[in-house]
Amino acid sequence: MDRRQFVTQACQIVSIATVGTAFPGCGGSSTGPDAAPLLPVINAGVVSGVATFTVDASSPLASVGGAALVRATTGNFLVSRTAQDAFTALAAICTHDGCVVDGFQSPTYVCNCHGSKFSTSGAVVQGPAGSPLRTATARFSNNVLTIS
Repeated sequence: MDRRQFVTQACQIVSIATVGTAFPGCGGSSTGPDAAPLLPVINAGVVSGVATFTVDASSPLASVGGAALVRATTGNFLVSRTAQDAFTALAAICTHDGCVVDGFQSPTYVCNCHGSKFSTSGAVVQGPAGSPLRTATARFSNNVLTIS
């Protein structure tokens, strides 16, 4: 490769990188005016491959209708409280492009990367995603929620 080819390719790469940062809604989480409010984050511990955390009065999941993004070494989960002793847990990976679904406009989860929307049961409400979110098992006992 001669100097001219190198400079041409370098300029093309810089141009592509500049366009990518100018349009954050195309490939990364958007924080612009059209982005859904971000979910509160709960960090869960993991024992034997099961994510576990306490749901107390200060938790975003303390009341029915609450929702949170739960982060654990086993993955990210969207958790909503559907009844006093019932929770729904979903894989927080958008089925459109693999972004973490991190927005919530009650009662809908929103992928701020490309605008896909999902019900709290994981069904697609609005594309571009064409497949529902994967479900996980959530168990609640003695104020402790486990996700597997």
